Amino acid sequence: MSKTVFITGAGSGLGKGAAIGLAKQGHRVIASVEILSQITSLKEAASLEGVELEIIKLNINNKRDQELIREYDYDIFVANAAIGEGGPVAEIPVDRVRNIFETNVFSTLENAQIAAKKFVEKKAGKIVFLSSIAGAVSIPYLGPYVASKHAVEAIAKNMKAELEEFNVQVATINPGPYETGFNDRMFEEKQKWYDEDKNFTPRKSMAGTGKMLENQYHPQEMIDKMVEVIAADHHAFRTAYPQDAEDMIKEAEAQNWEAKI
Repeated sequence: MSKTVFITGAGSGLGKGAAIGLAKQGHRVIASVEILSQITSLKEAASLEGVELEIIKLNINNKRDQELIREYDYDIFVANAAIGEGGPVAEIPVDRVRNIFETNVFSTLENAQIAAKKFVEKKAGKIVFLSSIAGAVSIPYLGPYVASKHAVEAIAKNMKAELEEFNVQVATINPGPYETGFNDRMFEEKQKWYDEDKNFTPRKSMAGTGKMLENQYHPQEMIDKMVEVIAADHHAFRTAYPQDAEDMIKEAEAQNWEAKI
């Protein structure tokens, strides 16, 4: 059965792929992008795939843009838009962490609240939060991003419990490291403030985490999984993918109970 899906952050990466993939499955997709130039590129990408998307400019931090979430009618709301940044959490300027939380947590919650109210009124709907493996696993030198996604996980868990009585579903999707460019940009961001001569964290200490960029997965398999889960009537609350990511989360959560200081 065809559904209407509103997805944020569809201008690039997994969000872009999922928007096109859902349209290929016959769903109506309202694809929001952060900046105007992404409208053209997304239209061109959709045209190449032989599908049509309803594309709108929506910066999730902009209160006026957020009103568009209220204006449209849809069955599923996908909170996909996010930013990322790494660096030692004991040294990163807190204003940079605050900026990450503004997008990944506060604005994401504001958007989801708008969708939630619409769904409660019609006693149906689903909210999907694009979390990350970082929402359940602590990754050294990615603390700011990890913290924001842990917060998203907490919001999703509480919202799930609180909206069940209104027949509103809430779920998370937790991708592992996929080669979309997002992770590469996240690792590069710390170069705007990190100075090995001034910061006490040695550059070599952060190098190990950066090696994960060498082993990223091809994004199409994650896009296919997102399309499957977003459109499904029933599925697991948390979808960690690929299986390696799910196994890592379960192992890390078990290790937390054994950890000593």
